[in-house]
Amino acid sequence: MASTNDLKNGMVLKLEGGQLWSVVEFQHVKPGKGPAFVRTKLKNVLSGKVVDKTFNAGVKVETATVDKRDMQFSYMDGDYFVFMDMETYDQLMVDRKAVGDAANFLIEGFTATVAQHEGEVLFVELPAAVELTVQETEPGVQGDRSTGGTKPATLETGHQIQVPLFITTGEKIKVDTRTSDYLGRVNS
Repeated sequence: MASTNDLKNGMVLKLEGGQLWSVVEFQHVKPGKGPAFVRTKLKNVLSGKVVDKTFNAGVKVETATVDKRDMQFSYMDGDYFVFMDMETYDQLMVDRKAVGDAANFLIEGFTATVAQHEGEVLFVELPAAVELTVQETEPGVQGDRSTGGTKPATLETGHQIQVPLFITTGEKIKVDTRTSDYLGRVNS
């Protein structure tokens, strides 16, 4: 148990029938009249739904213990992603649903943070940016600005993103894992 005065970003709370909510942001408010309160933005750990919730200051809330470990992605086994704990070398099979959008950027050997609660995998978190190779893209045509200077490119994971016209097949690029945006070339 913790008090609403102890909230921190990233803290996971157990609310409303055992649902897990991660604190995205919080703000302590002390109005001129009336009691103080805490305004929060919470994200449902499983569904990803974000809600605003207000608590009275000093109210007790139940916290959930979430075990976050860095694990290396090893291989696919049907609809499961197999991760290996780098300390114990134990393998963990993670359902595609728990991996979510991170699946678009995972290749063998990548390290990701796997969050578990009571043995159940909640989500897989990647670094903000990853380096991937462009597997296929059309050659950019000089003077083609009808698309805003971008063209589609397929990454080595099979995920498709928009890249600038000067990017060629086989180039290594940096991609934002949250938005699928092209961030720049990787100098070899």
